[in-house]
Amino acid sequence: MWVCPKCKREFKRTNQGHYCGKAPENVDEYIISQPPETHDYITALRNLILRCSDGAEEKISWSMPVYKKADRSVSFAACKNHISLYIGSPVPESAKERLSGFTIKKNALCLPYGKTLPEEVIEDMIKEIFEKK
Repeated sequence: MWVCPKCKREFKRTNQGHYCGKAPENVDEYIISQPPETHDYITALRNLILRCSDGAEEKISWSMPVYKKADRSVSFAACKNHISLYIGSPVPESAKERLSGFTIKKNALCLPYGKTLPEEVIEDMIKEIFEKK
């Protein structure tokens, strides 16, 4: 067992990533809990997701914003230098080609705070996720 020195929670894995402290109750609280210099970037991503998600429910799950509709979901987590956007399935090959310069991990896209959001690509991916039959 590993105990986080900050929040004193116990985990099976040493140095397991987790959120220390009280989980936010809603996405507004989540954004406010992040460093002020990231608020505009996080809000822009949130607004983009809401605009493209075709009525998905916005909630907090696992201490991060999640947008869910039926059995499909999109979520994101604010990290120190970037936002990880999780799309619930592998990033499509067509999107990978348009995302050169961004780090892509299996089902996540890393969006550095200093880079302009690739809005068109994100919009296409989110619409595809929520419009799948």
